[in-house]
Amino acid sequence: MDAFKKGWFSEFNDLWPGISVSFEVTKILHHEKSQFQDILLVDTKAHGRLLVLDGIIQCSESDEFSYQEMISFLPLCTHPNPKNVLIVGGGDGGVAREVVKHPGVEHVTQVEIDGRVLELSRQYLPSLACGLSHPKVTLYVGDGFEFMQKHSQQFDVIITDSSDPIGPAECLFQESYFALMKTALKPGGLVCSQAGTIWSNDLQVEKTLEHCKSVFPAASYAYTSVPTYPTGQIGFVMGSLNPNTKFGEPVKVFTENELDEMKLKYYDDKIHRSSFVLPRFAAKAIKNLVK
Repeated sequence: MDAFKKGWFSEFNDLWPGISVSFEVTKILHHEKSQFQDILLVDTKAHGRLLVLDGIIQCSESDEFSYQEMISFLPLCTHPNPKNVLIVGGGDGGVAREVVKHPGVEHVTQVEIDGRVLELSRQYLPSLACGLSHPKVTLYVGDGFEFMQKHSQQFDVIITDSSDPIGPAECLFQESYFALMKTALKPGGLVCSQAGTIWSNDLQVEKTLEHCKSVFPAASYAYTSVPTYPTGQIGFVMGSLNPNTKFGEPVKVFTENELDEMKLKYYDDKIHRSSFVLPRFAAKAIKNLVK
């Protein structure tokens, strides 16, 4: 009681009031304030290296694959032909690493606002940042809003791998952002955005889903397990320009051999379907917002 041990990193934020996640740190690898945010990289005793932005954990080497695979393959396997993909954010490279695995993807454009996150991820998180150097990926350092304003109807899928709705990522949870993504999509395109956990910030989840639903004729919410995130879960809001989209039924199903070849540790078609099955309290909270 009333004691926080020296040498431990503890995450506090009003987005999950009364909750703190702590990790024993073996080494501080890097700490700086970039033009946009506070960046911290540490090595931990139990979870490998952590990337922390503005005091909030973005990923840990031990369980990052769950988040990266799900935010990537949920939309990619829902869209019938995801040739051209845009990633907004995702500076650690993990989402790009997963998106390029999908055999239907021909080109990936990634826009990350903070070049220092890209540089430091390459240096300290090479197992994720390898995605940034894949030949399918074209990388831009800049503002996602400005980029999409100049690229109308170009993408089949847009994935927003943002930090939480504070600091530079706050604008990525607004209705205006979903409206802008709509203009950057080809007919029938769909989007997938990080949307927080319904266990501790249900109002934020509802608000984000409401923004999505106001723009897209079909919308839904799915979730995955990530032990190092507060409450152990994180969710995704998805929207589609096709009103007949069935988010919970993948149009692309991989064989076991294909899953092994792509080195997927979490995602398969069964997980895809189950991720849209919400506990009763969550289903009731958003029942009027999902398709």
